Amino acid sequence: MTDYEIPRPTSGDIVELIKDDHRIFEEMLRQMRDVDADREAVRQAFSELLVAHSEAEEHEVYPKLKTKKVIDGEEEEHGEEEHAATNEALLHLLQAKGTDTQKYEDALEAVAEVLMHHIGEEELTILNPAQTDASEDLRAELGVAFATARNQLLEQGCGSLEQVEAIVKQAYDDGLLPNDEQPTEQ
Repeated sequence: MTDYEIPRPTSGDIVELIKDDHRIFEEMLRQMRDVDADREAVRQAFSELLVAHSEAEEHEVYPKLKTKKVIDGEEEEHGEEEHAATNEALLHLLQAKGTDTQKYEDALEAVAEVLMHHIGEEELTILNPAQTDASEDLRAELGVAFATARNQLLEQGCGSLEQVEAIVKQAYDDGLLPNDEQPTEQ
């Protein structure tokens, strides 16, 4: 657990809940760049929220939107691939020793680039259709399911280096990341 307070809503419109997290990610990225911020606390909170958010989307939101024909399988798979790429970039950020090195800054910019690309695409190709094509009841149902899963993961502490390593390894095993880029054991 960190000193960084992550909001923990328990319900709401899924589109708004996901966008709220996106704005938190943007603020966290700014803080991780700020030499006056507690970069280490923010980095750990960022990792926890990123993992909880992505896992909750993949398990609670994407499959249901696909079942309800709001998105298709291609959009679901692309979202999962982008989560895998973001987690891989996150792994490099967590592997950086300290927060005042070039490795940290390079890894931070790499995760920012991948994450901001994903946020833009997700808001256009998944959240916009959810806003217009999913009923208010479905969006509320998904909001509860997403928030519950996300909060459970946050309570369990889901963003450690070891956990992110395991998630990235699983993404390679599942074919979500190209095997030619798989990191070797250190």
